Amino acid sequence: MLVPFAGSPPGGSPEALAGLQLPNLQRLLARLREDGADTGAPDSLSMPHERALARAWGLETATDGLIPLAAWQARQDGLEGAEGAGWAWITPSHWRVGRDHVEMAPAAALALDGVDSRTLLSAMEPYFAEDGITLHYQAPLRWLARGELFRKLPTASLDRVGGRTIDGWMPAGAPGRPLRRLQQEMQMLLYTLPLNDARQRGGLLPVNSFWASGSGALPANVAEGAATPPAGLRLPQSLREAALQGDPAAWRAAWQQLDARECAQLLEELDAGRPVRLTLCGDAHARSWVSGSAGAWQRFTALFSRPAPAALLGAL
Repeated sequence: MLVPFAGSPPGGSPEALAGLQLPNLQRLLARLREDGADTGAPDSLSMPHERALARAWGLETATDGLIPLAAWQARQDGLEGAEGAGWAWITPSHWRVGRDHVEMAPAAALALDGVDSRTLLSAMEPYFAEDGITLHYQAPLRWLARGELFRKLPTASLDRVGGRTIDGWMPAGAPGRPLRRLQQEMQMLLYTLPLNDARQRGGLLPVNSFWASGSGALPANVAEGAATPPAGLRLPQSLREAALQGDPAAWRAAWQQLDARECAQLLEELDAGRPVRLTLCGDAHARSWVSGSAGAWQRFTALFSRPAPAALLGAL
């Protein structure tokens, strides 16, 4: 099980962690041995859970912001040119422009359906094509884009910018100039799009820009088998959803439900003698634990030597 936002209460709120009781997680950690840590930084373009996923899929993770998650998805979907080409995810978005900053609304706040998303794609597609970029619809809030621009252009994770100011996360320097220009062109196009007028009359946020993430190209040495997620991988999303919504109470409740269900299930797996691997990811770091051959004394002492779950999560 890989848990995104396990140590990232919204806004870094310490109250969300204070007194948080996770008995099944505590028992689980006492029975597992640590199997490596990913030490990162809160200003890295790629999130810790994205780096962990890339390792599970056999992808290169050395360059921050260039984990080819979109290229991996293109291979999963059997799209032409998935091998070797540059790819990125494109997310329709709403930018709030302030006096001295630009903030992007969480993607889910758009309540964008498939019909509106396809209409947006059709309107924007010719402009992307002028820059050699081909768009493929995948979901209302996620399109796939193929283009040489994305081969070596680091991009910030969508999870870094939802509900936050985006100024420090924009593609930097000369390599990012074509994408910044395209974003400006789309802002002008979308401002006059009838669809946005209809959305605003219906009380919905207008779509006035887009975000590119997951950029890069699949390395030539990535085996075909890497296109298949590891068997049995669980990737709960409840903590991520609460964190991106900026809701500390919902994040805390999501952890308690995760402890009662998924962590309890992992304990049952251990009792049945099946191998277990747990990776907890925060805003900067990730830590992993695996089942192993620890003796009874080691398991007993681990109960007292390991920090309480809340302290461990706070350090992520």
